[in-house]
Amino acid sequence: MGLQIYNTLTQKNETFVPLKEGEVKIYLCGPTVYGLLHVGNFRGPIFFNLVRNWLEYSGYRVEMALNFTDVDDKIIARANEEGVSSEEVATKYISEYMVDYRSMGLREHTYNPKVTESMDAIVSMIGQLIANGLAYVVEGEVLFSVRSFRDYGKLSGKNIDDLQAGARVSVDEKKKDPMDFALWKPAKPGEPKWPSPWSDGRPGWHIECSAMIHRLFGGSIDIHGGGMDLIFPHHENEIAQSEGASDKPFVKYWMHNNMLTFGDKKMSKSIGNIVSARDFLAKYNAEILKYMTLSVHYRSLSDFSEAAIHRAVSGLARVYSSLNLADSLLSKAENEQISEESGRVLPALDKAITSANEQINLALNDDFNTPEFFAAIYHVIRTFNGLVKHGQKLTPDSVLTARQFKTWMQEKGGLCSLFHENPSLYLRLLDDMLLQEKSLSRDEIDQIVAERIEARGRKDYVKSDELRQKLTEMGISVQDLPQGSAWEVSK
Repeated sequence: MGLQIYNTLTQKNETFVPLKEGEVKIYLCGPTVYGLLHVGNFRGPIFFNLVRNWLEYSGYRVEMALNFTDVDDKIIARANEEGVSSEEVATKYISEYMVDYRSMGLREHTYNPKVTESMDAIVSMIGQLIANGLAYVVEGEVLFSVRSFRDYGKLSGKNIDDLQAGARVSVDEKKKDPMDFALWKPAKPGEPKWPSPWSDGRPGWHIECSAMIHRLFGGSIDIHGGGMDLIFPHHENEIAQSEGASDKPFVKYWMHNNMLTFGDKKMSKSIGNIVSARDFLAKYNAEILKYMTLSVHYRSLSDFSEAAIHRAVSGLARVYSSLNLADSLLSKAENEQISEESGRVLPALDKAITSANEQINLALNDDFNTPEFFAAIYHVIRTFNGLVKHGQKLTPDSVLTARQFKTWMQEKGGLCSLFHENPSLYLRLLDDMLLQEKSLSRDEIDQIVAERIEARGRKDYVKSDELRQKLTEMGISVQDLPQGSAWEVSK
């Protein structure tokens, strides 16, 4: 069975068959750039980075676009607040977005189109909608006639009459129907504007994505992604515009990721629990953000509470501890000049990797079931940890086993843009982060551990046990190794 994708349009899993054999075109709705982006804005980019990687791993050639909305009321408001142009605001926050994006180690997209670079395509598509009888002009404003598009509501399952009855729509004498929406708006004094046959003005939000997709990919694409909050009205309106202009199917597979929660509360400006990606990365780090995003299924709510963060830290510590073990064995083998050439991978790890590969293929082909993906990763980690230990006598078999484990982990982690940090440094970073939370210093812990080593050297095991207990109460675990004692923050 090949890749199965849950299609919001049909509300069921469908076998993925691209529009053109061997090629996939993906468009992901990107941010409106008027400030630093919050962690929720990056759930889509992190997840679709995996989607793209898995499709390429599966043999497809992928083109992927994420747009920047650089014309918007919020951008204009921010520009007025700061006494600068809208272009300066948009340019600044596109740059800030890319700082955050690149710090996460995610792949660059094939395209990052901007609205301001797509005006010709926008004006052309609006003109086509007017010509097709789906849009009308009133006093320089162009409005889409929702009732003129017979399939309106097919993505969201909403009925126009129900929407109209339930809507609190301010009376707008220009509209033929309260549900009609703007394609082009005349500019108000002081606003940025572009020429069009109807007025000097700017586009409505919905038409922008339709036109950018048409400009980059033609009339149809394979996958369109975005948050569930965009299903209606944004994506519903995109379908109406794009199919109304071209009379061709717009998107074959609609994929929508769910929202973030903080404990039992959704992230909301009204509640005041918005966390910027910049702040999150400064307090924690990119691996934690990516791990938390991908360790739950993309269509499930993702919890970003403190408890969830600590679960992510614990999970990453398990991964990097094993990678650090592999690195230490390989380093020791190099120092002792133990060759891998005559070795063979220990059968238990070989079997675990074969099983995990099958599980990962099934998981990611099942609508990108990332929890099952991570379960397969941890199965291999447990197997490796059971086969090799710190301080053991090295053999060509154990060295080759460590090499195979590390290579496999980096390959599978690469699908998620995870597990490529230096293990020793990353474990230290996790410890320092947790020490700061506990208001402890590394020097303080080192001193207690040194006292314990000294007590053990004097065979004062009562004192040694007292100091171990003290460390345990501080949340520090100690491991006694042949080469000395090592400590870490308990995770």
